[in-house]
Amino acid sequence: MKMLYLDYAATTPLNNEVGEAYYHLLKEKFANADSIHGLGLEVESLMEKSRQLIASMLKVKSSELIFTSGASEANNLAIKGVAFQYQNRGKHLITTAIEHSSVYETFKQLESQFGFEVTYIPTLKDGSLDLQALEAALDDKTTLVSIMLVNNEVGMIHPIEQIKTLVAKYPFAHLHVDMVQALGKIPIALDGIDLASFSAHKIYGLKGSGLLYKKDKVQIQPQICGGQQEFGLRAGTSNAFTNIVLAKTIRLALTDLDRKLAHVKALNRKMTSYFQSLDHCVINSPIDASPYILNVSMLEYKPEVLTHALEQYGIYISTKSACSTKKQDMARTLKMMGVDEAVGTSALRISFSHLTTLEDIDYFINSFNEILSQIKKRGNYGV
Repeated sequence: MKMLYLDYAATTPLNNEVGEAYYHLLKEKFANADSIHGLGLEVESLMEKSRQLIASMLKVKSSELIFTSGASEANNLAIKGVAFQYQNRGKHLITTAIEHSSVYETFKQLESQFGFEVTYIPTLKDGSLDLQALEAALDDKTTLVSIMLVNNEVGMIHPIEQIKTLVAKYPFAHLHVDMVQALGKIPIALDGIDLASFSAHKIYGLKGSGLLYKKDKVQIQPQICGGQQEFGLRAGTSNAFTNIVLAKTIRLALTDLDRKLAHVKALNRKMTSYFQSLDHCVINSPIDASPYILNVSMLEYKPEVLTHALEQYGIYISTKSACSTKKQDMARTLKMMGVDEAVGTSALRISFSHLTTLEDIDYFINSFNEILSQIKKRGNYGV
């Protein structure tokens, strides 16, 4: 049976080149990067070379890149690091209610346990941010604004250029951007951004590998203490092999970006056109969303019934973010967009890759049609 994976927003398969490089390092370069003998110095040199290569690709300084265990840690380090470092200047923070859980829950913790005031910028019906509300919320006590570039549930792309302009009016305010669903998929630029988070396993790299960009002038309080690693901002024995192959991971992800993007746009158009032709179907993703994510609702069907039925055809999609799938309520993003409960609780998330083919979309469409026909014959519509 054919296997068709369409959950690339959750994770991606490991690129063979990355895997081979990692296994080679694991066997041949096992020394501690902090050891002062030759083997350790060689590993440290390879890791710093990786940092320099990544800096060149992202057009930043190597001293501005901190290796982490993933984007969740990078988000926590950025948000808590800035909040605690600058709390004497003010304890007002700004984010949105549609962020990834590693951002949203971090702000909730700062709010409930550490006495910070957090403003959650609302979204409009189409998922776009209320920029007037952001402008009104900013004040002289604001030290951090954290807004993702690409939403992981429905794919909307936030207007970071406009957000940068608003935040720049307040000299004590820092801008953090979660770029996990953007890197290697759409063009990105870090100018005018103070901190940004990245993940390797979303771009065909290793799980447990992430990166935080932090502008040199920005100071943060470390969240893990006890060592000098990562400029004293992240203590603990360096996961050197993972950090070394991150450069290759990012290089491969950025290669032929425009061609990959054009291909995925074609996939998305075909899939969107199909769902638009179905009765009782609502497209939740905005028209100008990232083409890598398509969120739809089949109003008369339980999403878990459809996802399990698709599995019988070897097709794998999700109902919402992998970090939230064990919760039974609707995705927070859809709730904040103000969609009806029937729409929000019947959502399906399909996420594409440059590895996906137009033939794969045909296979999905034919399989989905068969599933809908079978359910209609049973008469219970999966409800």
